[in-house]
Amino acid sequence: MHILLTGGTGLIGSHLIPRLLSRGDSVSVVTRDVVSARQKLGEKVSLWSGLDQQRNLDGVDAVINLAGEPIADKRWTEQQKQHLCESRWQMTEKLATLINASTTPPKVFISGSATGFYGDTGDVVITEDDPGHAEFTHKLCAHWEALAMAADSDRTRVCLLRTGVVLAKTGGALSKMKLPFKLGIGGPLGSGQQYMPWIHLDDMLNAILWLLDNPDLRGPFNMVSPYAVRNEQFAAMLGHALHRPAFMRTPASAIKLMMGESAVLVLGGQHVLPKRLEASGFSFRWYQLDEALADVV
Repeated sequence: MHILLTGGTGLIGSHLIPRLLSRGDSVSVVTRDVVSARQKLGEKVSLWSGLDQQRNLDGVDAVINLAGEPIADKRWTEQQKQHLCESRWQMTEKLATLINASTTPPKVFISGSATGFYGDTGDVVITEDDPGHAEFTHKLCAHWEALAMAADSDRTRVCLLRTGVVLAKTGGALSKMKLPFKLGIGGPLGSGQQYMPWIHLDDMLNAILWLLDNPDLRGPFNMVSPYAVRNEQFAAMLGHALHRPAFMRTPASAIKLMMGESAVLVLGGQHVLPKRLEASGFSFRWYQLDEALADVV
């Protein structure tokens, strides 16, 4: 297949590309920085400097849209929130428009989203049927998904990736979490009772390939392990994996002072289950958090 990918230099994209190439797929990556992308991705990938010169996506078999500014890197000013939205919405809208303009459109459009779609839901068990709560992360993800679904038709199926915290050996959220633990000052955040949906990078990549290859699958999928844990459990297991203590609890007030509105990303949570992914027959490799953490750290 010829696969068009956005977000190809990010955590998921940069690990997905070798998997696609090893299967014999050809990969084109949309990037703003061709020189940097070439250095990172190598010569086997075709690079597009943008989509403005494209009138359609004829000749592309599948689109995987992973573009988006990291949501937790900066404090949520109104300007930053707008930037977070536009970095996702604009690319997704362009891709959907090009798909709809195609004579022979891609057979599948796999587009990013996040468990933030559901908002802070406490202890309630969440599946893809939950409509979500009206807060910033929900509004961001709901519109992001709606723009992608505009490409859904009898010729193009759309799959949405509602992704939790991706655990990887390098990069991603875990790289930031590890530092305080290595310094001996790690521990639970706030009450520690908030659920933390997570997924091992290997399972994330395998699940994307599963959605890519199964023509009956469409709609939203929770990209999370079947066994969510509370933040308190996560901290204890990460400390154990790093052979460090994990008892230095950070008060919610301190986190809110540091992060402002974006503190909800770590103080809130969702008890999310991958109902539709498992129902489709997908098998997870990494069910238990302690085993996943032992592998990645």
